[in-house]
Amino acid sequence: MSLTIRIMIALVAGLASGILLAEWGGAWDAEVVAIAQPIGKAWLGGLQMPLIPLIFALLVTGIAQAATTARKNGLAGRAIALFAILLVGAASVAAIAGPLMLHVWPVPAGAVGALAGAGPVAEVPDVRPSAAWLLGFIPVNPLKSAADGQVVAVVLFALIFGFAVTRITPERRAQLTGLFEALGDALLVVVNWVLWLAPVGVFALALVAGARSGLATAGALLHYIGFIVLLCLLVTLLVYPLAMILGRIGAGRFARAVFPGQAIAFSTQSSIASLPAMIQACDGPLQVRETSRSIILPLAISLFRITSPPANLGVALYVAAMNGVTLGPTQLVMGVLVAAIVSLAAVGLPSQITFFTTTGPICLAMGVPVEALPLLLAVETVPDIFRTVGNVTADMGVTRILDQRRTDAG
Repeated sequence: MSLTIRIMIALVAGLASGILLAEWGGAWDAEVVAIAQPIGKAWLGGLQMPLIPLIFALLVTGIAQAATTARKNGLAGRAIALFAILLVGAASVAAIAGPLMLHVWPVPAGAVGALAGAGPVAEVPDVRPSAAWLLGFIPVNPLKSAADGQVVAVVLFALIFGFAVTRITPERRAQLTGLFEALGDALLVVVNWVLWLAPVGVFALALVAGARSGLATAGALLHYIGFIVLLCLLVTLLVYPLAMILGRIGAGRFARAVFPGQAIAFSTQSSIASLPAMIQACDGPLQVRETSRSIILPLAISLFRITSPPANLGVALYVAAMNGVTLGPTQLVMGVLVAAIVSLAAVGLPSQITFFTTTGPICLAMGVPVEALPLLLAVETVPDIFRTVGNVTADMGVTRILDQRRTDAG
């Protein structure tokens, strides 16, 4: 039985147990919740423990490898630059559309705070950017920034350090990246140990949520799934006009070309499994040269996940709305930048780990509570289908665009 299925079973069992306790538990209700709550919080604390050092290690190695690849190959460099622009653009779509969607289609009233047991309505102060405010992001003491959970400062230092690594001698660069790769691998072992206990932690958290909010919790989870799926579909649909305009290809032709890869992505939730169909589309209706396809497509599958920033930022927006946290423009801008950058840290990681390594830093950077993330992980299977479909669509779109730009350049 896969971890995803075990987590799903624990979620359903926990919610059902909590609802039964709330309805018929009587005096047992408070006692069981008092036992389950610290178990859930302890598991969540274990999950947060390796988060910041893991993000730092993954970002340093990811930036160093991407920068080295870009310097060695001009087409690869242009591809990575386009990936970065589109990742920021996709996250910006979520920052604009997400709050509007939640305004038109708000979180069910009975479910506000249901998944995390939130307290009173909070507000994150929207500090106006100034010289002093910007200087506050410079990590004067990176270790202190990490200890204080200042994710933006840690991410900034990781970016600078990662680019600096590319400027040292190849021998020392290999030693340093090897060290951080080993550090990342060790921290991933810790995360896997914590995730092995995920059914216990999710059951405890779901029981508490069910006991406090009853069926409103289930309503919030269904609403959340619909919200993230709509964001993924919106970003996926925007790839079509982008490919039409920049890649100079008709809408019908592009849709027919990407459909086989989308179908495989929908059924397997794997971009790599869709690779043969993507190659066939590039060699056929997309009319991409083999010399371009052989460079761009592997890079896109490895580094470019266009739905990750908007979907992950959408998770933070939803948790904020669920907890009554009001976000200002400054917090949204920080969320966009962190979402785009940390998507690089998700390269090659299992979906359960990816969810926390990408959504956790965004929530922390925006001042959003993270207590609801474990329960949202339990229902991530459905949004993950639409994430993968969007990623596959964008991979083929950017491959066509970059090959067309190469043709125009002569």
